[in-house]
Amino acid sequence: MSTRRDDDALSWDGDDDPTLDVGHRAPRETAADAADDDPAGVEDGATGGASGGEPLALPDGFTAVGKGSTAVGHIDADGTVTMPDEPTQMSNAMLVTLGILAGAYLLFTIGWIIGGLRLQGTAEFLVSPVGYAAALWLAVAAAPVWFLTVFVLTRAAKAWVRVLLLVGGLALLVPWPFILVGAVGR
Repeated sequence: MSTRRDDDALSWDGDDDPTLDVGHRAPRETAADAADDDPAGVEDGATGGASGGEPLALPDGFTAVGKGSTAVGHIDADGTVTMPDEPTQMSNAMLVTLGILAGAYLLFTIGWIIGGLRLQGTAEFLVSPVGYAAALWLAVAAAPVWFLTVFVLTRAAKAWVRVLLLVGGLALLVPWPFILVGAVGR
């Protein structure tokens, strides 16, 4: 048997309390209504609606055209509005992929250091020690420079372009001295 206090905790009494009333929203204007009322507001395009602070946005399948169309946002499936100038977050899969690729680039950098230092004695018979040292450290720096360059230059690009360029860099920057000689080779 429950007490009155337990029943009060589980009941919905008090929901009609006037102090909890947040007010009613005014009906939202469409882009056409906003254009009739204030054409400059649509051309500037950042806000619309009766409240004046809500951004103009279209759901899936609709594309804004004409003046001010670059300022019209997109309504996501969860109801949030994403404006065109806002950066989008990376997905979890992309973050994991970038982490794996960054680890591979780090291993390639370590492979170039180990492999290059293993060949140093042999290679200095063919080239000057200064030339070999410069080439070795350029090869060591190539992997992190490639990763950072692709990461910075593909911020606005599609995710598959970034992954394709990073995987291509892995194929290009394979640490051949480490693979051919190994860490304990002759």
